[in-house]
Amino acid sequence: MIKLLLSTLAAAAALGAAAPSHAASGAELLKSQCVACHAVTKPAEASVERLLQRKGPDLYYAGSKFNRDWLTAWLQQPTVLRPGGAMFLNAVKPGEAGSADVVDAAKVTPHPKLNAADAAAAADALMALTTPDLVAKGAFKGDPVNASMASLLFNKLRGCASCHSAKPGAGGGSGPELFSAGDRLQPDYVVEYIRNPQKFDPHVWMPRLDLTDADVQKLSGYINTLKQGGAK
Repeated sequence: MIKLLLSTLAAAAALGAAAPSHAASGAELLKSQCVACHAVTKPAEASVERLLQRKGPDLYYAGSKFNRDWLTAWLQQPTVLRPGGAMFLNAVKPGEAGSADVVDAAKVTPHPKLNAADAAAAADALMALTTPDLVAKGAFKGDPVNASMASLLFNKLRGCASCHSAKPGAGGGSGPELFSAGDRLQPDYVVEYIRNPQKFDPHVWMPRLDLTDADVQKLSGYINTLKQGGAK
């Protein structure tokens, strides 16, 4: 009986040693499928040219930005987060009869789908990419949100809706949609990005608004309430 138990344990140990780890398979996925479009390590040098030419957003701080459950689900069923692609200037075309420019959907490449196992492995690898120097824990205070005032701040007073949509089909398309932001983004990241977008990339086109901390918290709290099926 003891010999049988020992042999069983040895076989299990050998199987565990032979099987690739979740993190290792995730790292391989990042290397084989992600790095062609995304920076998974911090670029050595930031430049306007790099920003204009990149095919997808930087992911070297993904673990400080995304929520893992959302990331795992999204990688299996990707939705359009940036109507104009990673760099909207490369996807716009003139509108008809002198109307405003529109996005040429043919120039926006859809994100590939992963199966459930690969999505989980890739999500684990991405969540390991954290940058404490960019996103400080506890930046979001979690104060109660006055929805009407925060919505006014977002849509009118600070002009966020000119680039972002808080509801499907409403708002600008030069920035990522925010109607799923509460599912997608960590509140601490939202706070830090609103405070200083250029800390993440000195050439990114989102303006630094120099808001008071109270307004940053209000906007971040509002954005955190924007979730699929419950957009405000």
